[in-house]
Amino acid sequence: MTILDIERRPEVAAASEASRRRLDEIWKTPPGIAGFLSTVDHKQIGIRYIITAFAFLILGGIEALIMRVQLGRPEQQLLTPEQYDQLFSTHGMTMIFLYALPVLSGFSNYLWPLLLGARDMAFPRLNAFSYWIYVAAGIFMYAGFAIGAGPNDGWFNYVPYASRQFNPGMNMDFYALGMIFLGISTSAGAANFIVTVFRTRAPGMSINRLPIMIWGTLTASAANLLVVPAVSLAFFLLWMDRQFGTHFFDVSQGGQPLLWQHLFWIFGHPWVYAIVLPAMGMVSDGLPVFCRRPLVGYTPVALSTVATMVLGFGVWVHHMFATGMPNLALSFFSGASIVIAVPSAVAVFAWLATIWSGRPVVTTAFLFFASMIVLFVIGGVSGFMTGSVPVDWQLTDTYFVVAHLHYVLIGINLFPVAGAIYYWFPKFTGRMLDEELGRWNFWTMFIGFNIAFLPMHLTGLWGMPRRVYTYPDGMGWDWLNLITSVGSFLFAFGILLLLINVVKSRRDGRLAGPNPWDASTLEWSVPSPPPPYNFAVIPHIVSRHPLWEQQLQESDARSSLDTGYLLDHGRETIATTSLDSDIDLILKMPEDSYAPFLLTVAVSALFVGLLLHWWWLAAVGGFATVGAIMIWLWPERDLGQTADAGHG
Repeated sequence: MTILDIERRPEVAAASEASRRRLDEIWKTPPGIAGFLSTVDHKQIGIRYIITAFAFLILGGIEALIMRVQLGRPEQQLLTPEQYDQLFSTHGMTMIFLYALPVLSGFSNYLWPLLLGARDMAFPRLNAFSYWIYVAAGIFMYAGFAIGAGPNDGWFNYVPYASRQFNPGMNMDFYALGMIFLGISTSAGAANFIVTVFRTRAPGMSINRLPIMIWGTLTASAANLLVVPAVSLAFFLLWMDRQFGTHFFDVSQGGQPLLWQHLFWIFGHPWVYAIVLPAMGMVSDGLPVFCRRPLVGYTPVALSTVATMVLGFGVWVHHMFATGMPNLALSFFSGASIVIAVPSAVAVFAWLATIWSGRPVVTTAFLFFASMIVLFVIGGVSGFMTGSVPVDWQLTDTYFVVAHLHYVLIGINLFPVAGAIYYWFPKFTGRMLDEELGRWNFWTMFIGFNIAFLPMHLTGLWGMPRRVYTYPDGMGWDWLNLITSVGSFLFAFGILLLLINVVKSRRDGRLAGPNPWDASTLEWSVPSPPPPYNFAVIPHIVSRHPLWEQQLQESDARSSLDTGYLLDHGRETIATTSLDSDIDLILKMPEDSYAPFLLTVAVSALFVGLLLHWWWLAAVGGFATVGAIMIWLWPERDLGQTADAGHG
């Protein structure tokens, strides 16, 4: 974005058909491959994020089903130990890094400008760059798996098992460089979200009027900017140890293997909240629509969202209770791990109170949102248990931890995401999903999930260690593992029903209209799907629920949605102040550009060169990266003309 003349004032008017046509010409993406590679439209990028994340979800799910066939009976020989190691490591990498956060980024990319009353994200080209880097990093890491050199030390990648001495292949090189690669995307996206929420909200949308989904993604983005550098540093140090003989993690040369765990879990535990807080925000915004009332306790829920992440920075050592740390450290981090349950409980009680005091309309979206509360409580209680040091010593590295992890990462991520698909699919496409097929979809997923993962708690309590590729007969785990495997396939069938519903309804679903749910937030004030420019005029907001003001009668003031700032001379939007959202500046937004894609290609060449020790390719990639950045930052020739031509 570029700041235009700050003395210029925009025209306040209602949008005419001529201005709408002019805006459409200004903001629309050209068709074909040119538009595909150059678009900076946040809506197209958001849909791409969601589709790509679901493609990785399917890959990770297939990997999980193969593992469940291997573990369904004792002493199975479907996989060798090395194949199993690569499979479960790639499965973890896929679900945690390539699905869980990117799918939430997809929803946030699509919805944030619509929720905030803006024309686009603050940095549209950075938004496109973040997506292309995500795709390139995912392909980079899966290329190793495709040639039999996928990660084989778990997604947590502990040293010394990941060092060259014990792992001489390219497996860890793909993973280490791939995670640094992916971190570029995460950091770029996080910075974009933060600037977007603080500078491009509609006039009047003060900080206490933000939807809870905005609070969730904002909190996650702030955390990612702080913790992604930690894990990127850890992977870079590991790569240096493996390639150039440094000794950061080599205890025989004065290095510290525990340094890896500290750097990884300083990132890893806030990351867990980064992939659940935006999903919790989806529930906080979607559930009240079907309860026909505002969320109970908006302010406590918003504050608890921030408090959860703040406390999340102080609990990483509970992943390391079995490493022989001093008792004082164990006591502090155990206490913090238990206290963090308090802000999570605030959200749970707010959701329950909203359902209890509302008039629930039981749709498929409502079922998915409400079921998340049940799964959240189960996953939270099992996590609360492992916050106790003696209990953790008993449960660590058993299938109890695997059960907890899946209740958190699937129960609090995938179920809200499925609910969000049913809720926002009409806005994305203009068509409704099939509710009858949706009920089958929900109950198959919910029952299959609990059949699959609830018995894992008992499997772990009975002593089955995690990360084993098989187990002997007669240990008492046979029938539990068989139940888990059957439940996994039932759960997978439920996800297949979701995909069938999406494909079927995209083609011939019932037409939705602008606001089929009678929802309260700004995205439902525009057509479905939204036009390229989102809002014909920039709205002015006076409440948290601009579309429910007449029903709620909280004040006499009304938001202005049809009359507002008319910016139809080039790609422009309004910048507002951070707290009160008063109009501050007029911003010129960038046109579609190939620069993000070209920069991604250059960075990809750099990482491939580093991986293969093709230093000439790394040098070419480095120079090409600098060149692509220069193309990106080169001033637009018509900037001055556009600024002078502004009207109003």
